[in-house]
Parts: sequence; structure tokens; C-alpha cells
Amino acid sequence: MRIILSAAVSADGNLDNSGGERLILSSPEDWRAIYSLRADCDAILVGAETLRRDNPSLVIRDAELRRRRTTEGRTADIMKVTVSGSGRLDPALKFFTEGKGEKVVFTHGTVSSQLSEVATVISRPELTATVILNQLRKMGVGTLIVEGGSSVLSMFLREKSWDEFRLAVAPVFVGDHTAPRLVLDGDYPPMTLVNTERLGQTAVMHYVNRTQHRADCNHIVRAMDSSRRCETSPVRYRVGAVVVTRDGHEFDGYTGETAPENHAEEEAIGKALAARADLSGATIYSTIEPCTVRKSKTESCTDLIIRHGIGRVVFALREPDRFVRCEGMRLLSEAGVEVCEIADFAPDVIRINSHIIS
Repeated sequence: MRIILSAAVSADGNLDNSGGERLILSSPEDWRAIYSLRADCDAILVGAETLRRDNPSLVIRDAELRRRRTTEGRTADIMKVTVSGSGRLDPALKFFTEGKGEKVVFTHGTVSSQLSEVATVISRPELTATVILNQLRKMGVGTLIVEGGSSVLSMFLREKSWDEFRLAVAPVFVGDHTAPRLVLDGDYPPMTLVNTERLGQTAVMHYVNRTQHRADCNHIVRAMDSSRRCETSPVRYRVGAVVVTRDGHEFDGYTGETAPENHAEEEAIGKALAARADLSGATIYSTIEPCTVRKSKTESCTDLIIRHGIGRVVFALREPDRFVRCEGMRLLSEAGVEVCEIADFAPDVIRINSHIIS
């Protein structure tokens, strides 16, 4: 199960102000990326206080995103999940009244009969991230996005029950110590920063759980091992790739493995398709940034990744402007694909390609 935490904060670390009017922290460009990311998930989880304060619908409204989900064989609306210790939630909230996806309430309190009519209520004596994730896994959730607020984010971070953390920082200060902070007081494990990007006036930082980072590094090393099997050619890079599906199946490949014009990513994807693996939400690891322009074929590796619904791309080296100008990182991000760059391995990839890259 893939767990993505997502939050937007002010430059001084606040989720909102302490006034009555909601503080908008994300830029329009960041909102578009968030909507696309939500559409790639099976479920979204927010805390009860967020529902009471903001009354969000959390419905995917973009027609193209809805079409993309149904084309992939999924419901147009994602499952909506909330956590309420007391169970006191108004069934007239947009969370319950809008969208046809399943609504789930986790609680250890007593809920009204009206709420039970509009949501699946799961009562547990203790509400922890582990308890919630175990139940959602049984309900078929493969990818979950968690959007807060402070109590929910703190719970997942403390328990290390997450894979990726998308943190957007707005160029504003709240300047109010009573305003809600990103997390509650407590001890939190360190994270690993893998990528930053600018979306309008919003700076977005992508972190991974250090345990996840170790797994990513292991797969990049495996991809590099595959790349060493490539024949040296003055007109192509030696690239290796590994596809890891959401249910843990792995497929590797390298440039020119079955045909001289084939790239590593399509070799690995081709093996996965031949095995009838589900690529929706999978992760692909590549030693070099997936291409966006090809002379031998009309479809680039970036297009191939997007077409098959792969949800995450991890690579070590941005493609140099040796043959063409590559924009894989940008185009993948704009398509809602999570992109992580692990530049620690870039020197190794350069050495493997020293016949082209000086």
C-alpha cells in the first residue's frame, strides 16, 4: 500500500490562520497538481476538524481526470475517509452529500443513525495509523493520500506510516502563534528530500520515508547493474530500468535488450505487460530521466509511462542535452506522476556512460 502525505503551509509553518476566513496557500498551478494526484489515488483521508472547518467536498470535478479513472477501470469518484474520535459529524457536510464514491468514518465514539446511513462507520477502541491502514487495505485501497489536518498528519508521521510527503510552501507569513501548525508537539523521525519544484509562486518539496528511500536506492542500484549489460554505442546511453508493481512484482530491462532501438523503460514495461501485471500506480526506476523525444519511435518513454498509469518515477541522472533536450521530469509532474530524483547515484551513472558523458 502506498501512502502519500500532502500539506500546504505558510513560510512560517502554519496550515491556516486563526481567523474565520480560510487562508489559501496553494497557487493555481499547485492545485492542478494536487487534483491530478488525488485522481491517481484510491482514497483520500482528512481529519474531522478539517471537515468541520472547511466543509470540503473532495470530489474530482475535472472531466478529463474522471474519464482517465473510468478508462482505467476505476470509479470516477475516489473513496473518502475521515477520522473522528467523538463520531459527532454532520451528515449534511459536503464530504457525505457530494460524489458517489464510498464514504468511511473511523471512530471510537457513538455516531448518529443519520450518519450511518450516508457512510460506512468503522468503530475501533484505538485509532492509530496502523489500525486505519490495515482496515483500508482489506477494503482494497492500494494508494491513499492523507491531507491532514495537524492531528492526522502528526499521527502518520509519528508512526512512520507513510511513503511520500508532498509539502507545498507558500510565500506568505501568518505571524500568529495561535494559528494551526503543520504538526503537533512531539518527536518525529527524519525525512529524506528527493526533489523540489516550483509551481507558480509555490515551492513544492518531495520527501520520502527513510525506509522507503533505502528501498528506492536498492532498486536504482539494480537498474544500474542492468545498465552495465548494455552494449557501448556512440549514439545511445547505457540505461537500466526496474518496474515495481503495487503488489510487489518486479521487472527489469536495459537499453537494446531485445532490439537496438528499445529503451530500458519500454523493455521493463514490456516484460510487465507480457506477464499481465497491473501497472496502475506502479513505480519505475531508471538510471537516467525518461526521454521525451525519440528519433527511432513516435512514443517517448515519458508518454509510455503516462499511458500505462504508472504513478511514480525514480531516476538518478537528468538526461544531458547531448542528443536532444529532455523534459521528462516536467512533463511527468504535470501529468500527475510523482517524480523523485536520487542524485547521489548520478556520478555512477555518468561513469557507466563515460563513452558519451565526459
